[in-house]
Amino acid sequence: MTLTYIEWFIQIGLIGVVIYFITGRLMGAQVNFLRKIISVGLSVVLTTFIYWYTYLRHTNFSDSQQFHIVADASAAIWVGCMLLLSMLFYLLLELVEPMQLKGDADVQHKSLWRRLRSHWRHQRRLREILKVAMTNGLSRTIKYARQPENQRELAIGLRDTLEKSGGIFIKFGQVLSTRKELFPDIFIEELEKLQYSVAPLAPEKVHHILHHELPYKVHDVFAYIDPKPLAAASIGQVHRATLYSGEQVIIKILRPEVKQVLRDDLGLLVDFATWFSTKSSWAASLGFKELAMGFAETMKEEMNFTIELRNTMQLDKALENNIYHIHVPKVYPKYSVKNLLVMEYIEGKSVAEGHQIFAEHQVNRKDFARDVLYSYFEQLLFVGVFHADPHPGNILVDKKTGEPVLLDFGSVGRLAVQQQEGLKLFFMGIQLDEPDVLYDGVTMLVEKIDLSQRDKMEQAISQVLMRITYLDHIPAEELVGMIFELVRDYGLKFKPSVASALRGLVTLEGTLHVIDPTFDFFEEAKDFSAEYMRASFTKPFREPRETKQKLEEELSTILPQLRKIPRRLDKMLQLVEAGKVVLHHDFFSDKQSVNFIRMLFSRIVLLLVGVTFSVISVALLAVSQFIHEAFAVYLNTAAYMGLFLGAILLVRVSVQALRDEKDTKD
Repeated sequence: MTLTYIEWFIQIGLIGVVIYFITGRLMGAQVNFLRKIISVGLSVVLTTFIYWYTYLRHTNFSDSQQFHIVADASAAIWVGCMLLLSMLFYLLLELVEPMQLKGDADVQHKSLWRRLRSHWRHQRRLREILKVAMTNGLSRTIKYARQPENQRELAIGLRDTLEKSGGIFIKFGQVLSTRKELFPDIFIEELEKLQYSVAPLAPEKVHHILHHELPYKVHDVFAYIDPKPLAAASIGQVHRATLYSGEQVIIKILRPEVKQVLRDDLGLLVDFATWFSTKSSWAASLGFKELAMGFAETMKEEMNFTIELRNTMQLDKALENNIYHIHVPKVYPKYSVKNLLVMEYIEGKSVAEGHQIFAEHQVNRKDFARDVLYSYFEQLLFVGVFHADPHPGNILVDKKTGEPVLLDFGSVGRLAVQQQEGLKLFFMGIQLDEPDVLYDGVTMLVEKIDLSQRDKMEQAISQVLMRITYLDHIPAEELVGMIFELVRDYGLKFKPSVASALRGLVTLEGTLHVIDPTFDFFEEAKDFSAEYMRASFTKPFREPRETKQKLEEELSTILPQLRKIPRRLDKMLQLVEAGKVVLHHDFFSDKQSVNFIRMLFSRIVLLLVGVTFSVISVALLAVSQFIHEAFAVYLNTAAYMGLFLGAILLVRVSVQALRDEKDTKD
C-alpha cells in the first residue's frame, strides 16, 4: 500500500517535470523561472486533487500493486488539463505583476507574495478613489465637459475628488492649477483652492536623519542647527544652520516616509488619470494621462536631492558670466547625499513679500523684472538648461544687494541645440509676423510632424498671428494657449522639454506681474527678439576675431567631407553607367519596421489558428450530438483535442501580448 502511494507520487512528479518543460516551449522564450514553477505546482496540485476526487477514489487503484497512472485512459484528460491550467496560471501571474513607472526598479526586487499583496492593496485603494470620483459626479459630467454649463460641475467634482484622495493627488491638483494654457478659467479657479499642509518633523527625528544620512559626524560639520524649520512641505523640510567655517547654510531634508508613500500614490494617480482619459475624450485631448505621468516622473526626480544638487551646480556654472545679475546659491557636494542637501543661505524675501527690500535698495522694479525675463530667455535660447518652475516663491530679493536669486532646482529642464534653434525661430516668427518662420520653429519643437500639411498649418499660424497683430499687449498665457491649441488641432504635441519651457514662460509672466504689475511681458519679449536679431546680424562686424575663429572651426569639420565629394561623385557615375544604381525605399527597408511586421503577423497567425481550431471543434461537437453511430466517439475526441490546442494557442498569444505591452511601457 505504502509503495503504491510512493510510486504514484513519483509518477506525478515526473509528469510535473514534463509539464514544466512543455509549458516553457509553448509559451516561448523569456519565461520567468519562479512564475513557471509556481504555475506548474498549482496546476499539478489542483488537477491531481480533482482527478482523485472525481475518479480515482471511486476505483480500487490503491489495491493494485502494479498501478500506473500513465497507463490509465483517463490520465490523458488529467495531463491535458494540467498543461492548460499551468499556462493559465502563468498568464494570471503575468497579469497581477504591477505596471511600474519608468525608473522604478524596486518593484522587481519584491517577492511574488509581496507583489500580490501590494497589487491587492493598490486595487482596493484605486476602487476607493474611483468611488469618490463617481460620488462627486465625474462619471456623469465628463461626457459633457465641453458644454459651458457643465464645466463648473466637472471642475468642482475634479477638485473634490483630488482633495478627498489626499496626499499626492492634492499636489497634482496644485500643479494643474498652473496650467492656464490647457484648462478653462473655472478649472483654474477651483484647483487653486486646494491646500495641503503638513506637520514638521520632530527635532529628534531631524537629528536621527542627519546622524544616519550625513557622510560625516554632525558635530564635526555644523556648529549650530536651528531646530525650528524655515519651511515644511510634503517632500521635505528646510533648516537653517552654521558650518564650523562660519558660513550660513540651509539643510534640506527628505522626509523618511515620503518615498514609499509617493511611490504608491503616484501609481494610483496614473491609474486614475488613465480611467479619467478613457471616460472622457475631452480629458484625453488635454493629455490628462500624460500630465499625470509627467508629474509622476518629476516627483520621482524631486525625491532624489542628488539630481537637485547637479541641477544647481549646472545652472550656476551656466549663468556665472551672465550680465543680468541673477544669483544661484552655492551648494556643498561634500555634505550632500541622496536624501540630504546642504546649500548657501541667502537672507531675503520672495518677490511677493520683498517690498521693504525693494524700497531699501531703491530697486527699479521694471529693470529687476527685465533682468529676470532676459536671464530666462538666455537659459532657454543659449544655455539650454533652464529653471522649469519660476513661480514667485522660487525667486528671492537678496537683502544685502537687492538682486534676484533663483531657488529650488528640483525641476530643471534641458533643451537640445535643435530645440534652442526652434525656440529662436518661434520668437522671431512672432516678432516679424512671419507664419513661415514660426512654422519652421514649430517643426523643430514638436514630435512626428507631417510636412505635407505645411500649407494648412501655415494658414492656421497666420490666423493666430492676425489675432495678435496691432496689439500692444497680449498675455503670454493666451499666446502660448493659442499655440498649444493649434498644435493639438493637427494631432501634434510639443516635446516634453519644450512644453515645460513654454509653461515656464506662462508661470514667469505671473511672477513678473507680481514684481511689477505694469510690466509688459509681450513687448519686452519682442524687444529681446529684435535685439537678438540685430546682434546676430552685426556680430561678424563687432567681433571679427571671434567670427573668424568660429568659421575656421566649422571649416575644419567640413573640409574632410568636401575632399571626399569628387571621389564619391566619380564612383556614383561609374555605378550609374554600369546600371547598378537603383533607388528604392519603402516601409520594409527599415529593419525595425520589418521586425515589427513579422512579430505582428506571427501573432495574428497564431490567433487565427487558435480561433479556427476552437470554431471547428465546437462545430464537430455540435455535429456529433446528432450521430448515434460508434464512430461519433472519434468526432468527440477530435473536437476536444481541437479545443485543447485552440486554448493553448490563445493563452500563448495572450502571454506574448501582455509581455510586449510591459516591454513597451518599460
